[in-house]
Amino acid sequence: MHSAQFVTVTPAESGQKLLQFLERRLDGAVPRTAIQRWIRKGQVRVDKGRSKPFDRIEAGQTVRIPPYEPGETGGGKPAAPGGPLEFVYDDDRMLVIAKPAGLAVHGGDGISDSVAGRLAAAFADADFKPTLAHRLDRDTSGLLLAARTYDALRDLNDRFAAGTIGKLYLTWVTGRWREPGTVLLEDQLEKRGAPGSEKVEPVRDGSGKEALARVACLLAGEKRSLLAVRLLTGRTHQIRVQLASRGHPVAGDGKYGPARQRTSLRLHCFALRLDGQTLTLPPPWTGGWAATPDALEAALALLGA
Repeated sequence: MHSAQFVTVTPAESGQKLLQFLERRLDGAVPRTAIQRWIRKGQVRVDKGRSKPFDRIEAGQTVRIPPYEPGETGGGKPAAPGGPLEFVYDDDRMLVIAKPAGLAVHGGDGISDSVAGRLAAAFADADFKPTLAHRLDRDTSGLLLAARTYDALRDLNDRFAAGTIGKLYLTWVTGRWREPGTVLLEDQLEKRGAPGSEKVEPVRDGSGKEALARVACLLAGEKRSLLAVRLLTGRTHQIRVQLASRGHPVAGDGKYGPARQRTSLRLHCFALRLDGQTLTLPPPWTGGWAATPDALEAALALLGA
């Protein structure tokens, strides 16, 4: 841009820190370090006055953005997304996305296609581009929540942190699950290992983070069992680690199970419950991996446990 812009903060953007607001408005065209330098030198103005990077802005305020050339300061648009997204639910505060297995949630080194990238492309003209409120592993499929306003994003983040959003997963594990009824899995988990080969492990020295989940068996066979898992905490790789440590790795998980079994990961976020509403997305599994209608109905009972 060869001249300064004067933009008005919309209700969807209200409450953000100034730095966050500018990063989202500029959509990757200018790196954070350059934006911080603008603010420090007074080139960014809020209602004609100087502000600090972490001052919060409100609807109706006017923000001056100085002239810039996209890409010249080290930024640049991300690579074009690889395809559309499927939305399970959509209102003025949030979107619920059906994430396919194999699609990363966020971009990064070597990742040119992601849910976040596709969202940014699909809502390129939005005042506040929908922002993911939680994440799923790349090879996990299922429901993802994205906020359509900054106020909704803070609300969803607070709810996930407080554990007031019900999260229900379905997973096939190796071996016969022999625990009757619903069981509570309790562990302390910690990431360990050299960079690039880290793994999350249960620890007993008090240094890990608490991991809690309720599990019920839906279908049991000699070689594999279908489980419903209600997450009570949200630790990295939690379901995979807790089940593998009990001798039942998730089917297809070559990281925490036998490497020779590395195939499609059979882990799916099936249901989310918030504000008295339960959103569901049956897993895309077919053939012998399919979850029967009776199993899906039985799984939902765990959200009320």
